[in-house]
Amino acid sequence: MPAHPAAAALVRPTWSWGLAPALLACFAAPAFFVLHVPWLGWVLLAAALAGAWAVERRTGETDAAASVRPPSLVRDLSLITVGLLIVSAIPLAAELDNPAFLRFGAALGGAVLVPYVVSRYAYRDRAIRFPWRGGGRWTRFQWSWLVGVLLLGWLILPFYFITSGVYLNWPVVDTPDLIARLFVGVGAVGIWDELFFICTVFALLFRHFPFWQANTLQAVVFVSFLWELGYRAWGPLLTIPFALLQGFIFMKTRSLAYVVTVHLLFDAIVFLVLVHAHNPGMLDWLFLV
Repeated sequence: MPAHPAAAALVRPTWSWGLAPALLACFAAPAFFVLHVPWLGWVLLAAALAGAWAVERRTGETDAAASVRPPSLVRDLSLITVGLLIVSAIPLAAELDNPAFLRFGAALGGAVLVPYVVSRYAYRDRAIRFPWRGGGRWTRFQWSWLVGVLLLGWLILPFYFITSGVYLNWPVVDTPDLIARLFVGVGAVGIWDELFFICTVFALLFRHFPFWQANTLQAVVFVSFLWELGYRAWGPLLTIPFALLQGFIFMKTRSLAYVVTVHLLFDAIVFLVLVHAHNPGMLDWLFLV
């Protein structure tokens, strides 16, 4: 996941001043998506970039003398900032009409594409990559975990969605057309989650901080977005472990294909539960709740 081989030689200190602006940038996500206070998110992002600039200016002389210069925190946080600003520009309530599909496609696509293009062609550091195959063939444990994801989703998700009532945060899907649209929408957003939160936010933060810090920070952004999307009530008890685990899996496997597969299997259960919840009697045979 480092942008270039030399980056692997960089030492990520356990604690650094750069953690403060990174926290500010990531906590802009709950300001946007949980509190719905846009100006607070803007202030936090501006403070994050200013803080990162101050940190780099303070440590510039030391870095200049080093044989391997560390990546720029200002640049990497600016990429996260751009992505968050693009996503926050639209309402994230789940809708299935054509304008909603276009709105989501433009905003979510732009939040991945613009940081990637800026990184590659403006900053010329290739900080954002999408390693599809990663570290090689999947192990027996990885295949087993896919089965485990389906089993855990089947056991937990119906209870969560139905007993908490959060399924009502998604539109009623009671026709073949709406069911098909829900299937496409759930899957597309699931793929985007991994492209943005893992391959962009986590990968950029991991260039500067130890794994557990970078993973915790990306989880703040990931879970905030999922809250706005509809995973409310006690949903964070599910989405926080899921976000952390996806970061861990990506770090271990270096495989976008694998984390996307995990996510899509989980989302397949989400799709079926939503259809079940909105259409009593249709899938009663499949779930316990």
